[in-house]
Amino acid sequence: MSEQIDPQNTPVDFDPDAMRARYRQERDKRIRQDGNEQYIEMSGDFSHFVDDPYIETAIEREPLIEDVEVLLVGGGFGGLQAGARLRDAGIEDIRIVEKGGDFGGTWYWNRYPGAACDIESYIYLPLVEELGKIPSEKYARAKEILSHARAIGEHYDLYRGAIFQTEVTGMTWDDEAQRWLVATNRGDTLRARFVAMANGPLHRPKLPGIAGIQDFEGHTFHTSRWDYEYTGGGPDGGLNKLADKRVAVIGTGATAIQCVPYVGETAEHLYVFQRTPSSVDIRGNTPTDPDWAKSLEPGWHRERMENFNALVSGVPQAQDLVADGWTDLIGKTMRLFQEAAQNTEAGAPSVAELLEAANFEKMNEIRALVDEKVGDAEVAESLKPYYQMFCKRPCFNDQYLPTFNRPSVDLIDTDGQGVERITSKGIVVAGREYEVDCIIFATGFEVGTSYARRAGYEIVGRTGETLTEYWSKGLRTLHGLQSHGFPNCFIMSGSQGAFTANYPHLLEECSTHIAHILSHARAHGFTTIEPSKAAEQEWVETIIQKADSGLGGLGGKECTPGYYNNEGQENPLAKQASSYGGGSIRFFKILKEWRETGEYEGLEFGRPA
Repeated sequence: MSEQIDPQNTPVDFDPDAMRARYRQERDKRIRQDGNEQYIEMSGDFSHFVDDPYIETAIEREPLIEDVEVLLVGGGFGGLQAGARLRDAGIEDIRIVEKGGDFGGTWYWNRYPGAACDIESYIYLPLVEELGKIPSEKYARAKEILSHARAIGEHYDLYRGAIFQTEVTGMTWDDEAQRWLVATNRGDTLRARFVAMANGPLHRPKLPGIAGIQDFEGHTFHTSRWDYEYTGGGPDGGLNKLADKRVAVIGTGATAIQCVPYVGETAEHLYVFQRTPSSVDIRGNTPTDPDWAKSLEPGWHRERMENFNALVSGVPQAQDLVADGWTDLIGKTMRLFQEAAQNTEAGAPSVAELLEAANFEKMNEIRALVDEKVGDAEVAESLKPYYQMFCKRPCFNDQYLPTFNRPSVDLIDTDGQGVERITSKGIVVAGREYEVDCIIFATGFEVGTSYARRAGYEIVGRTGETLTEYWSKGLRTLHGLQSHGFPNCFIMSGSQGAFTANYPHLLEECSTHIAHILSHARAHGFTTIEPSKAAEQEWVETIIQKADSGLGGLGGKECTPGYYNNEGQENPLAKQASSYGGGSIRFFKILKEWRETGEYEGLEFGRPA
């Protein structure tokens, strides 16, 4: 992409009007009235899809009845980072409740072949400097990331307070005791002074509601619960047990992009069923240079995180330390946005014109890469994404597109309609049945459903009102972390907080903020903390006001359907649930300045009666 794009003067080899029409056509044929309801909840007859295939021995224990100072829900990076910063603040009484058999969160569950981070591991892995850890390659694999999660747990002594294979089933505030009463599926009764929920944004697997999904007589599993007993091999491939199997992968999002090359390498035949193609750019993974690692000076990790975050936020830097697909993809586009917003000359291209031109150019590069990597012209055309670059999560992979050059791999493009139905023997698209032995659902995770459904439990506040009821007319928080009427409760997410491509960076800022507030409460003998109604309302108004700034959201209504835009269904409450439109840099600065004043503006602290 060029540094400066003028849509009035830049020569193009395509018709922008025709491209806009093509984008609309591709969007419109994918719109479904059922929106998120097209997916099946993994319960009842489908509950086996979320069974844990990674535990060798179930943990047997008696139910706990106890008081704890801080209870963290979730043992992924959010819970681990919060636990680490609470330990740094001198808080010892911490209980972590995690449904998996160990720490790791999404990296505990997602062990499919090829699973790796798509953000540079030197900034994606949290607390690396504290642990003296340098990832082995630019994009670390799932096994190494899981190992790092466990190392954080060991380093900060978080295993001491962790209960695994345990799920929270309910959380109710007891105003008289000034404690949260937390119930679990193991019969535990936990009374917590403070709770922080780090359930993760992509936490609950989903299944497509395809007619006949229960009729298939072959083998099935979801990518977030990979069945190596069936496929053989491991996260690095070698799926030898698929050598005599016809396999279907349903879905072509970020997960499929990584696992399809490994399935295609070994399966007798692979059918990849596609509703909407992903944008797939160059990855270029490399091993870590040991000399570079030795040259790093104290503070390198935060400096690198902030350098990346600045570039993808459109803030020029003297050097691009990360230099990856994200800094190219987002950074240049956001810089155009900033420049256009400051250009007040008569006749100057508008922000919208510049962004559209930049978008067209980048997506043309993506589509040209498909032609370069895929030999069959018809297959290549089906793999080309026709939408704006941020309508779906961008992907980076060097093996996915060439996989379709294998004679044993077929792309079944459903022309945006999805699979028609599933039979006892296979999958039907456009009236044709494809017989398979195994169906792998690479269909992602729930986004857009209620917080309680994704968390798996309801939160009942001071007045008896649930969080779902309180948010029924729109999300209401202070800084995305706390809601009025739900004392001592912190929610770690990007809604009404910040969007950054490097999600653990947000979790680090949230963890620091939570630890700071709890330290203040403990030092001054406060027993309750919650935002005032007025402060909460002011923050809600800020979020709504800045929602259209160009920095506040992804996947608008003009996009092809996906989880970024509520599956194409306009949500009147979406603006209120968006990230802070001033960008993550400004949001992190707001939190830091708020802490430094020492005034705790907007929070109400209570003492024992």
